[in-house]
Amino acid sequence: MNTPNARSSHASPRKALFAAVAFAIAGCSGAGRYGYAREYVYLPDERSFGERSDETAVYDEVRRMPDRFNDRLLSWWGVVTDVERASNGASRVTMQLRTHQERHLCEDETDGSCRVTINDRDGGSFTAVIQLRPEDAEGENRLQPLSLVRVYGTVMQGEYNREGGPILRTQFYRHWPRGQFVTSSAAGGMRR
Repeated sequence: MNTPNARSSHASPRKALFAAVAFAIAGCSGAGRYGYAREYVYLPDERSFGERSDETAVYDEVRRMPDRFNDRLLSWWGVVTDVERASNGASRVTMQLRTHQERHLCEDETDGSCRVTINDRDGGSFTAVIQLRPEDAEGENRLQPLSLVRVYGTVMQGEYNREGGPILRTQFYRHWPRGQFVTSSAAGGMRR
Protein backbone atom coordinates (compact mmCIF):
# COMPACT_ATOMS: atom_id res chain seq x y z
CA MET A 1 0.00 0.00 0.00
CA ASN A 2 2.91 2.35 0.54
CA THR A 3 4.15 1.72 -2.94
CA PRO A 4 1.31 3.51 -4.78
CA ASN A 5 1.57 6.50 -2.43
CA ALA A 6 5.33 6.60 -2.77
CA ARG A 7 5.01 6.34 -6.52
CA SER A 8 2.48 9.14 -6.77
CA SER A 9 4.48 11.37 -4.44
CA HIS A 10 7.51 10.90 -6.74
CA ALA A 11 5.42 11.40 -9.87
CA SER A 12 4.19 14.84 -8.83
CA PRO A 13 7.65 16.40 -8.39
CA ARG A 14 8.74 14.74 -11.62
CA LYS A 15 5.71 16.17 -13.46
CA ALA A 16 6.33 19.56 -11.90
CA LEU A 17 9.98 19.43 -12.96
CA PHE A 18 8.99 18.40 -16.50
CA ALA A 19 6.45 21.25 -16.69
CA ALA A 20 9.05 23.75 -15.44
CA VAL A 21 11.61 22.58 -18.01
CA ALA A 22 9.02 22.73 -20.81
CA PHE A 23 8.02 26.24 -19.72
CA ALA A 24 11.67 27.35 -19.63
CA ILE A 25 12.34 25.91 -23.09
CA ALA A 26 9.27 27.67 -24.45
CA GLY A 27 10.48 30.87 -22.82
CA CYS A 28 13.89 30.52 -24.49
CA SER A 29 12.30 31.21 -27.84
CA GLY A 30 12.21 34.78 -26.65
CA ALA A 31 9.66 37.32 -25.87
CA GLY A 32 6.68 35.86 -27.65
CA ARG A 33 4.90 37.08 -30.73
CA TYR A 34 5.12 40.76 -29.77
CA GLY A 35 8.66 40.77 -28.41
CA TYR A 36 8.20 41.56 -24.74
CA ALA A 37 11.89 41.95 -23.95
CA ARG A 38 14.42 44.68 -23.18
CA GLU A 39 16.00 44.27 -26.62
CA TYR A 40 14.66 43.02 -29.92
CA VAL A 41 14.11 39.26 -30.20
CA TYR A 42 13.64 37.70 -33.64
CA LEU A 43 10.87 35.23 -34.29
CA PRO A 44 12.32 31.90 -35.49
CA ASP A 45 11.11 32.46 -39.10
CA GLU A 46 12.38 36.04 -39.04
CA ARG A 47 15.99 35.48 -37.99
CA SER A 48 17.42 34.70 -41.46
CA PHE A 49 15.83 37.85 -42.89
CA GLY A 50 17.11 39.98 -40.03
CA GLU A 51 20.64 38.66 -40.30
CA ARG A 52 20.96 39.45 -44.02
CA SER A 53 18.95 42.67 -44.24
CA ASP A 54 20.23 46.24 -44.55
CA GLU A 55 18.88 48.41 -41.73
CA THR A 56 21.12 51.34 -42.60
CA ALA A 57 19.54 52.30 -45.95
CA VAL A 58 18.71 56.02 -45.80
CA TYR A 59 15.12 56.82 -46.81
CA ASP A 60 15.98 59.78 -49.10
CA GLU A 61 18.66 57.80 -50.92
CA VAL A 62 16.26 54.90 -51.54
CA ARG A 63 13.59 57.33 -52.75
CA ARG A 64 15.88 59.31 -55.09
CA MET A 65 18.22 56.54 -56.27
CA PRO A 66 16.33 53.23 -56.05
CA ASP A 67 18.67 51.56 -58.58
CA ARG A 68 21.48 51.67 -55.99
CA PHE A 69 19.42 49.32 -53.85
CA ASN A 70 18.73 46.67 -56.50
CA ASP A 71 18.47 43.25 -54.92
CA ARG A 72 19.30 44.54 -51.42
CA LEU A 73 17.01 43.29 -48.71
CA LEU A 74 15.94 46.33 -46.69
CA SER A 75 14.53 46.25 -43.18
CA TRP A 76 12.22 49.16 -42.39
CA TRP A 77 9.84 49.86 -39.53
CA GLY A 78 6.60 51.71 -40.17
CA VAL A 79 3.39 52.81 -38.51
CA VAL A 80 0.48 51.98 -40.82
CA THR A 81 -1.55 54.84 -42.27
CA ASP A 82 -3.57 52.90 -44.89
CA VAL A 83 -4.26 49.34 -46.02
CA GLU A 84 -5.59 48.66 -49.54
CA ARG A 85 -6.57 45.09 -50.29
CA ALA A 86 -5.97 43.99 -53.87
CA SER A 87 -7.87 41.34 -55.79
CA ASN A 88 -4.74 39.14 -56.08
CA GLY A 89 -4.64 38.66 -52.29
CA ALA A 90 -1.76 41.05 -51.66
CA SER A 91 -2.28 44.25 -49.69
CA ARG A 92 -0.66 47.61 -50.28
CA VAL A 93 0.23 48.85 -46.81
CA THR A 94 1.24 52.51 -46.58
CA MET A 95 3.31 53.49 -43.56
CA GLN A 96 5.32 56.28 -42.00
CA LEU A 97 8.92 55.22 -41.55
CA ARG A 98 10.11 54.99 -37.94
CA THR A 99 13.40 54.18 -36.26
CA HIS A 100 13.59 51.26 -33.86
CA GLN A 101 15.20 51.89 -30.45
CA GLU A 102 17.53 49.06 -29.49
CA ARG A 103 16.69 49.41 -25.80
CA HIS A 104 12.95 48.96 -25.32
CA LEU A 105 10.94 50.84 -22.71
CA CYS A 106 9.63 48.80 -19.77
CA GLU A 107 7.09 49.50 -17.03
CA ASP A 108 9.14 47.64 -14.39
CA GLU A 109 12.14 45.31 -14.04
CA THR A 110 10.45 42.36 -15.76
CA ASP A 111 10.85 41.59 -19.46
CA GLY A 112 7.10 41.00 -19.70
CA SER A 113 6.52 44.70 -19.05
CA CYS A 114 8.77 45.77 -21.96
CA ARG A 115 7.42 46.81 -25.34
CA VAL A 116 9.08 47.17 -28.73
CA THR A 117 9.93 50.87 -28.91
CA ILE A 118 10.14 53.12 -31.96
CA ASN A 119 10.94 56.79 -32.39
CA ASP A 120 7.85 59.00 -32.29
CA ARG A 121 8.95 61.07 -35.31
CA ASP A 122 7.89 60.17 -38.86
CA GLY A 123 10.68 59.58 -41.35
CA GLY A 124 8.69 59.64 -44.61
CA SER A 125 6.02 57.65 -46.38
CA PHE A 126 6.59 54.24 -47.95
CA THR A 127 4.39 51.38 -49.09
CA ALA A 128 4.92 47.64 -48.79
CA VAL A 129 3.17 45.02 -50.87
CA ILE A 130 2.35 42.32 -48.32
CA GLN A 131 0.67 38.93 -48.54
CA LEU A 132 -1.10 39.12 -45.16
CA ARG A 133 -1.27 36.07 -42.93
CA PRO A 134 -4.85 35.11 -41.93
CA GLU A 135 -4.41 36.31 -38.32
CA ASP A 136 -3.38 39.75 -39.62
CA ALA A 137 -6.20 40.07 -42.16
CA GLU A 138 -9.24 40.04 -39.87
CA GLY A 139 -10.32 40.58 -36.30
CA GLU A 140 -9.50 43.05 -33.57
CA ASN A 141 -5.73 42.57 -33.91
CA ARG A 142 -5.68 42.80 -37.72
CA LEU A 143 -3.10 44.88 -39.53
CA GLN A 144 -4.72 48.32 -39.74
CA PRO A 145 -3.92 52.04 -39.32
CA LEU A 146 -1.78 52.62 -36.21
CA SER A 147 -0.33 49.09 -36.32
CA LEU A 148 3.45 48.75 -36.35
CA VAL A 149 5.09 46.64 -39.07
CA ARG A 150 8.68 45.61 -39.63
CA VAL A 151 9.14 44.91 -43.33
CA TYR A 152 11.92 42.96 -44.98
CA GLY A 153 11.72 43.69 -48.70
CA THR A 154 13.27 44.88 -51.92
CA VAL A 155 12.64 48.17 -53.72
CA MET A 156 10.20 48.01 -56.63
CA GLN A 157 12.14 49.99 -59.24
CA GLY A 158 10.33 52.98 -60.75
CA GLU A 159 7.26 52.66 -58.52
CA TYR A 160 6.23 55.24 -55.92
CA ASN A 161 3.22 55.66 -53.66
CA ARG A 162 0.89 58.71 -53.72
CA GLU A 163 3.23 60.65 -51.42
CA GLY A 164 6.27 59.93 -53.62
CA GLY A 165 7.65 57.31 -51.26
CA PRO A 166 9.29 54.04 -52.35
CA ILE A 167 7.41 50.78 -52.62
CA LEU A 168 8.89 47.56 -51.23
CA ARG A 169 8.04 44.02 -52.31
CA THR A 170 7.86 42.21 -48.99
CA GLN A 171 9.62 38.91 -48.40
CA PHE A 172 8.77 38.75 -44.68
CA TYR A 173 7.00 41.01 -42.21
CA ARG A 174 6.25 41.19 -38.52
CA HIS A 175 3.19 42.95 -37.13
CA TRP A 176 2.37 44.59 -33.78
CA PRO A 177 -1.26 45.64 -33.29
CA ARG A 178 -2.08 48.91 -31.57
CA GLY A 179 -1.21 48.72 -27.89
CA GLN A 180 1.51 46.09 -28.34
CA PHE A 181 4.34 48.60 -28.91
CA VAL A 182 5.24 52.10 -27.71
CA THR A 183 6.93 55.19 -29.09
CA SER A 184 9.78 57.10 -27.50
CA SER A 185 7.21 59.62 -26.23
CA ALA A 186 6.25 57.02 -23.56
CA ALA A 187 9.66 57.48 -21.88
CA GLY A 188 8.13 59.73 -19.21
CA GLY A 189 5.99 56.89 -17.82
CA MET A 190 8.24 53.93 -18.58
CA ARG A 191 11.86 53.10 -17.79
CA ARG A 192 14.76 52.13 -19.97
